Amino acid sequence: MPLYRDDAVVLRLQKLGEADRIVTLLTKRNGRVRAVAKGIRKTTSRFGARLEPFNHVDVQLATGRSLHVISQVETLSPYGRDIASDYPRYTAASAIAETAERLTEDHEPALRQYLLVIGALRTLSTGEHTSSLVLDAYLLRAMAVAGWAPALDECAVCGLEGEHGAFSVPAGGLVCGTCKPHGSSNPSPASMMLMRALLSGDWDDADASEPPARRDASGLIAAHLQWHLERGLRSLKLVQR
Repeated sequence: MPLYRDDAVVLRLQKLGEADRIVTLLTKRNGRVRAVAKGIRKTTSRFGARLEPFNHVDVQLATGRSLHVISQVETLSPYGRDIASDYPRYTAASAIAETAERLTEDHEPALRQYLLVIGALRTLSTGEHTSSLVLDAYLLRAMAVAGWAPALDECAVCGLEGEHGAFSVPAGGLVCGTCKPHGSSNPSPASMMLMRALLSGDWDDADASEPPARRDASGLIAAHLQWHLERGLRSLKLVQR
């Protein structure tokens, strides 16, 4: 079977038979790849620990008909080791991995999504910022790459610029008084400032935000994402807000 190498991040593991696992990878050049890691559940496996969720790896794969086969793995960055030891980081990383899997396609290159995931997991592993802020920053940027960024500086319906006081998930973000549909929410200015900071990478403002603004922003971001995905994310329910 033809062999190829790629850098990848481990998104998910599934049991296969008595000793194998199916590993879902997001690769740098080949998009999302599902591959079999044979014998990985045996204590004698030579690369079992390297294929833990959230690890950044250099992997060699053999092309298969439906599933590829992992033949070699080298660890580039063991992000999973630090993330797994902290529950808030672990749940945030789980939501990042599930979102990345949903936003990518098998064997369709998705370099920008790959880089976003690597950056988010690296930040989570260092504990540099609050895990929920890292998650929300990732979700906003991943949606922007997918073409789903919420309107935060203009009306999502008519395009009128300004800091409007209503937010409508079905409409696509902030809406002006004229375009405001029934059921719109009225988020605080602080939560809108936080969302802008997370989307632009302004961590000074994001880290200085207050808990109420973080909760409001998290709720809007999650609702916006799941509206576009048309299905909820299981891992988001476990995230500590």
